[in-house]
Amino acid sequence: MLTVDFGRFPVGRGDQVLDLGCGAGRHAFEVLRRGARVVALDTDERELVQVSEMFTGMHEAGEAGQGGAGFAVAGDATAIPFPDGSFDRVIAAEVLEHIPADQAAINELARVLRPGGLAAITVPSWLPERICWRLSDDYHNVPGGHVRIFTRGELEAKLARAGLAVSGHHHAHALHSPYWWLKCAVGVHDDDHPLARAYHRILVWEIMKQPRTMRLADRALNPLIGKSTVVYAVRQAEGVPGIGRDTSVSDAAAGARGRAHAAA
Repeated sequence: MLTVDFGRFPVGRGDQVLDLGCGAGRHAFEVLRRGARVVALDTDERELVQVSEMFTGMHEAGEAGQGGAGFAVAGDATAIPFPDGSFDRVIAAEVLEHIPADQAAINELARVLRPGGLAAITVPSWLPERICWRLSDDYHNVPGGHVRIFTRGELEAKLARAGLAVSGHHHAHALHSPYWWLKCAVGVHDDDHPLARAYHRILVWEIMKQPRTMRLADRALNPLIGKSTVVYAVRQAEGVPGIGRDTSVSDAAAGARGRAHAAA
């Protein structure tokens, strides 16, 4: 399930892309399918092992785009282990709400993006998230959980401070908001509750089958209760040092992996 709209965020063969806080790798896999060279960066090395295995499996199955390559790298969003201007595109999907020093992470995101490069940043939308926090302390009061609720204005102001010019926004996954409200009401960790299980089955069906009625409902409700806010931005050129187009992300990724292993 993708949150970034790749119609608004074009990625193609030869692009060098960072998926910052990649998690299970859903956006990184889509980038690889499009033939880009993608670095999936996260602090969770167990997740990265699975992401790396999926990259390998995609190549073996012929699902990677021509010229595409994927690299899984352990790293901190507030100290990204790549030089200035390394990437044509940066994705940060549902990660900033987990980071206490979010402005530092946004500054780093902008630093590694080349002048004129594009960023796609997604965070939980204010209203659906506020309802979840009101319904359940367990939803956010967990290690590594959400530490803030963004308004779009706050997010865009922080992007601007980092030298990113906002170019558009939208909301996504409206049909997922009621699921999380239900989970918060019955017990956020109670996956076996009959109501939660029933709604989850509906969501799985919707994702797999994509019926037209559900797509239309999701589109109509997104401006009101879309679970995620997606903001697109361009790196302004002024005062941004670049590393040059001859710099290889694969070489930088290999160095970053080496530093990560050496620190372990």
